[in-house]
Amino acid sequence: MVEAGPPRPLAVRLGRAAAGFADAIDQCGRLLVETGAVEEPYIAAMHERERSLTTHLGEGVAIPHGTTESRRFVRRSALVVVQFPDGVRWSDGGAVSLCVAIAAGARRADGSPDAAGAQHLGVLSALATVLMDPARARELREAPDEATVDRLLRSVEEDR
Repeated sequence: MVEAGPPRPLAVRLGRAAAGFADAIDQCGRLLVETGAVEEPYIAAMHERERSLTTHLGEGVAIPHGTTESRRFVRRSALVVVQFPDGVRWSDGGAVSLCVAIAAGARRADGSPDAAGAQHLGVLSALATVLMDPARARELREAPDEATVDRLLRSVEEDR
């Protein structure tokens, strides 16, 4: 059974610093690897994605993720959240203070899509909804704890 709404983050890291967007992507990718969601080559694919199209959504939020081809490195669909309070200059020149890194597209042993993989659309929908509300977007960027991040991503379901 697929859980309603966006999946909970596998890991949340608050109060981090990054030398630039490449370092921020590396931190997000390493966290996905550490949680067992992806294999190491997925990190390079996250950089490849960023070179082809910025993952900065606006309102200080980016969604680093791999390419379509990198799905073979996804062990299980997951997301991690990393906060950079001092901001990071992103590939498009914008300032990012929160990254929601997504690993989606895993397959089950029978070859069918991992049901949780479809939920990455729920994450994007939730983020878009939160970012359209400047107060919520600010609260997400400045979240003091993991519970606040989780509550904000899930608050979209309450609005429906």
